[in-house]
Amino acid sequence: MNYTDRIFPTNKGLATYLEELTAKNYQIPTFQRDVVWRQENVKKLWDSIYKFYPLGSILIWKTDVKLQNHRQIGGHQITDTSFSRTEYQYILDGQQRTTSLLTSLYGGSIEGQPGFEPLLYVDLTVPANSDTDDESYHSRFLFWTEIDDRNGEIRYNMGKKKRYDEGLIVKLIDIKNNFTTVQTRVFNSNTVNKDFNHPILEELSKIKGVLDNYRISFVEIRGIQVSEVCQIFERINQAGKPLDIFDIVVAKTFKPVTQQTETAPADNGFYLRDLIDDFRNHNNSAFLKIDDLDYLQTLAVIISQDIPDSGVNNITVRYLNEIKTEHILAVWEETKRAVLKTFDFFENHLHIKTPHLIPFRYFYFTITAYFYKNSRPDYGLLKKYFWFTSFHHDDLLTNTTQLGQHIDFLNKGKTDEPVVFSRFLIDRQQLRTATYSSKGRMSRAVLALYANAQPKDWKLCDREVLAENLFFPTDKPNLHHIFPTSSAYVLNNQHKNKITSDSLMNVVYLPQLTNLDITNRNPLEYMKDYDNPEFEATMSSHLLPREILDWSRSGTLPDNAIDQFIEGRVANILADLKTKLNGVTFDEIDTKTVQKLQDLL
Repeated sequence: MNYTDRIFPTNKGLATYLEELTAKNYQIPTFQRDVVWRQENVKKLWDSIYKFYPLGSILIWKTDVKLQNHRQIGGHQITDTSFSRTEYQYILDGQQRTTSLLTSLYGGSIEGQPGFEPLLYVDLTVPANSDTDDESYHSRFLFWTEIDDRNGEIRYNMGKKKRYDEGLIVKLIDIKNNFTTVQTRVFNSNTVNKDFNHPILEELSKIKGVLDNYRISFVEIRGIQVSEVCQIFERINQAGKPLDIFDIVVAKTFKPVTQQTETAPADNGFYLRDLIDDFRNHNNSAFLKIDDLDYLQTLAVIISQDIPDSGVNNITVRYLNEIKTEHILAVWEETKRAVLKTFDFFENHLHIKTPHLIPFRYFYFTITAYFYKNSRPDYGLLKKYFWFTSFHHDDLLTNTTQLGQHIDFLNKGKTDEPVVFSRFLIDRQQLRTATYSSKGRMSRAVLALYANAQPKDWKLCDREVLAENLFFPTDKPNLHHIFPTSSAYVLNNQHKNKITSDSLMNVVYLPQLTNLDITNRNPLEYMKDYDNPEFEATMSSHLLPREILDWSRSGTLPDNAIDQFIEGRVANILADLKTKLNGVTFDEIDTKTVQKLQDLL
């Protein structure tokens, strides 16, 4: 197809469009958002039609790809279970307007408004005040709740109910389908009194002309791939949630439940969203809340490795689009086991209780691929791999090329080949200056390391403090600082310490009650409250340097205590990492020292 032929503007009559919709000529894919139906918006829509204003184009995607569809719109069945065509017409933009138009004329049901009748009526006695009138539509277009006086109980509606009984307030659908009957009744009403030139008859004729002649603009697109729909959908829905490739794959892989027939066996159907939701609901882990895209890309990695010639050669949108129902079904049972082992590894081997502390989301894919059909996993290898990748000076797991290399690296362990780590490199200055960021790789790595040490409470020293509510996926968490950032010591010695008190080296995990006891006091003061042999033993579970306790006992803090404390914390972290990476060439650099030498030169 010529590139310029991909977009084709057209139009058709309002009534024709709605009739084709009820004839099931259009489909609404399930990735369309829920309709937000408001009476005021429906009236404004019809006011625009009444004035022959443009509504904006409805975007139609024509394709041979069968997606999961909404079965109903406004209570009207628009899709058959066995619906099948050589070309489908999907409404990408215009669901709100379509629902409003359909229910205004044909009635139906509105989600969240049980018992409400959405049929629209028009009051023929309401004149247009001027060409720029923007108020009369409120009273021109009415719903039954605005007309029904409940036998005189609602005094405000009594006048409208009288006009309805006289035939001067009528259903839009009756004007469309039974115009002669409506016209005759209006003509014979007491108000019109058989006056051929009466304004109410003119108004009736005008509305009939609107219903017969108003045309809706369409933009039809052809020759685009499913993946490209995501970009189009996002750009035309700037105010809404962007369409995710997960939504597309859910729709594309959907198979309806069918009953057995003489010519075909029964089919249990397939719905990826239900498959993943069921997995989440029947297992217990904070990691189950990872994004739908994480699950989809995990499946893509497994499919790529386990199913030859699947066409799923990467985790990018281009290749996720190649995932088929049979691919997912072929790997799902083993993938579930591998994913649960991955979550168990994070929670119970590394003692990281939340996905908010995983430095690279690609870890979900590499580690699950390692566990997939692996009856003898080497947890020592995985731990070394996790800390090596998390703290290395270079970002080792940020693109799909690296992803493939990591999977190949770990797969050697699955086949009992020698697994050799390259040189590990870490920058002391990166640790000193690391501050909290909900998405920062080094921030997550440091906090994961603190969690891995299984820190104990300072007051009740046999109590572990880690709980999910200690991990904050925000940019302003309530973390406890050894040197409280608003304490008198910090404020009085800001220019004597080169490292900010916001450094993660100044952070520990503590329960809220202990945190409240400490408040903004200097460590010189509050350390005395906890100084006992049990507390001294717990310091290693926080990777704390001993100097902080020595200063408390001596009753004095050096002017540069923050810098000294942070240097001690950095040393403890490096010592812990060296133990975790035993056997790996471990090199340190200090860009702070390099910068100082450059400044001297």
